[in-house]
Amino acid sequence: MNKSMLEMKDLIAKSFREFKEGQIVKGRIIEVRPREVLVDIGYKSEGAVSLSEFDDADDIQIGDEVEVLILRLENEEGSVILSKEKAAYRQNWEKIVKVFQGDGLIKGKVKAVVKGGLTVNIGVEAFLPGSQIDIVPPKDLQQFVGNTYDFKIVKINDDRKNVVLSRRELIEAERAEKRQRFMDTIKVGSTVKGVVKNLTDFGAFIDLDGMDGLLHITDMTWGRLGHPSELVKVGQELDVIVLDINKEKERVSLGLKQTQKNPWEETENRFPVGSKVKGKITNLVPYGAFVEIEEGVEGLIHVSELSWTKRITRPSDVLTVGQEVEAVVLGVNKEEQKISLGVRQLEPNPWDEIEHRYQIGRQVKGTVRNLTAYGAFVELEEGIDGMIHVSDMSWTKKVNHPSEVLKKGDEIEAVVIDIDKQNQRISLGIKQLEGDPWKEIENKYKIGDLVKGKVSKITTFGAFISLEGDIDGLIHISQISEDRVDKIKDHLKVGQEVEARVIKVDKTERRIGLSLKAANYSEEDIKREAAAFDALKPGEDMVGLEQAFAAAAEEYRPGDSSTKKK
Repeated sequence: MNKSMLEMKDLIAKSFREFKEGQIVKGRIIEVRPREVLVDIGYKSEGAVSLSEFDDADDIQIGDEVEVLILRLENEEGSVILSKEKAAYRQNWEKIVKVFQGDGLIKGKVKAVVKGGLTVNIGVEAFLPGSQIDIVPPKDLQQFVGNTYDFKIVKINDDRKNVVLSRRELIEAERAEKRQRFMDTIKVGSTVKGVVKNLTDFGAFIDLDGMDGLLHITDMTWGRLGHPSELVKVGQELDVIVLDINKEKERVSLGLKQTQKNPWEETENRFPVGSKVKGKITNLVPYGAFVEIEEGVEGLIHVSELSWTKRITRPSDVLTVGQEVEAVVLGVNKEEQKISLGVRQLEPNPWDEIEHRYQIGRQVKGTVRNLTAYGAFVELEEGIDGMIHVSDMSWTKKVNHPSEVLKKGDEIEAVVIDIDKQNQRISLGIKQLEGDPWKEIENKYKIGDLVKGKVSKITTFGAFISLEGDIDGLIHISQISEDRVDKIKDHLKVGQEVEARVIKVDKTERRIGLSLKAANYSEEDIKREAAAFDALKPGEDMVGLEQAFAAAAEEYRPGDSSTKKK
């Protein structure tokens, strides 16, 4: 072998030694086949690169230079296997490590949605966790596929060639910078543009280009608002006024209604007391109805101002939301933004001239509406009641409870005995329908008269006798027998008919004293007994007639289950 041939062999061997698997080399495209691209890298045979590793097969040009990584120098068929992607990956990984060691900022294109987040091409495939996509993790990740964004490399694993990205960190940093600029430049009273970010029951959060501001529900409108969603929606752009700034907590309070004229400014002039207004019912509550009389201005009709006479317990019984109503202004409080309205003032108050319709002494008809411990309420007309006190139910009987004389629903006649316009009360009486029998009592019952009656009740000190004319007389214990009487019930029974002598008639106190033992007395005996009866004093075994009646009233309570009948 000559010298020139040896030199060539050494040169070829040297060139062969320069090629090894895992090496990145430059080559030139020499042929494009259906599944692969042939590349000349200066080796003894061409290398093959899969066609799928090229972004666009139509753009491949013969003679183009390309960097490839040697996967195999010779496979079973003696071919060289190359990879364009792996060469790029190797070079890109080195760049990515340098970027990570620097500021970590890099651009990338979102490739696909995977479990837990997205894959991103930043020269190598990287993972973007769902929590790092945005400040609020989005529900739909598909919207990001195909888009290019700026990212920050937050973690790399050199052994596994793993890269973790964050987009959220960049957004937060950008928003923090915007917030700082906003806080440095904004002033109370400034008008700013913002976009409704989200809604709560108490207001709306407004995105002021990186800075969140709160638009409270009370600052949304001058009128009534049940929920912020009735006025604004997420994504809506608004012009708002800065009401307050807290630089330490980075909080901004905003107002929307302040961008409009306050309709309450001229309310006292536009809605003077006594004027009539029209409006629409916006809300019904147990104590009244709210009426919008113009945009942003509401008045309240209290339940007590709905009718002069009707007993309305709930406004919803007579009114509905959305109903158009007319009312009279009763009062205006500009500071508290309150207007009091009344409906009943549209009609005359029937109590103003009540004395002309129900004159004292006039006989009236009505229905017993309710009974109380002290009397009965009688409906004379709708909303107009009169009250009969127990003391005005009978001239002769002591009525302890109105149920002894009346029951609910009774149609009755009565006499008007008093009118109290200020307190809207009419006093009625039943006993006034008839004359007072006690006025003529001395013509009916005289001392010495022999009378008949039935025992109506028995007490420890005597017995009450029901006489003709619905009048009671009292037989004192001392007037039952000539002999000493210890227990009245041993001598008299309730319902028993007796004949007794009248020994006392007291027209002033409305009391009649009777004597059983004097039934057979002579006229002189009667006078003596009457004198003795008059002489009885309190403290002497409860023998005074006045005290006897008083004690009877205390002891006897019709309808009371605790009453003891002696």
